[in-house]
Amino acid sequence: QVQLVESGGGLAQPGGSLRLSCVMSGFIPALYAIDWYRQASGKERERIARISSVGANYTEFADPVKGRFTISRDNAHNTVYLQLNNLKPEDTAVYYCKVQVNLQDYWGQGTQVIVSS
Repeated sequence: QVQLVESGGGLAQPGGSLRLSCVMSGFIPALYAIDWYRQASGKERERIARISSVGANYTEFADPVKGRFTISRDNAHNTVYLQLNNLKPEDTAVYYCKVQVNLQDYWGQGTQVIVSS
């Protein structure tokens, strides 16, 4: 059974940092691209980062987070991390990780990030 569990959200000040984790089970994460999405209140969910399978070896970022967020994976612990740096109030959202396995999308429950002074 594919499962994804996010953690690491919380309250941060503008300019601050957070590290989000996505712990995965039920499949071999190294073989799949993993996406991070976010959804702000009243807005559509948007993809903000992707890390490819280990074999493809690339990352992608949406323009609003490019240069501020990084994505990495720890295959030994079936975990993908999203490092959020230089946070802005507009980064406030629920953050989700997602994987597509056998053409089916699996989502975690999300972790809330609030950026406020």
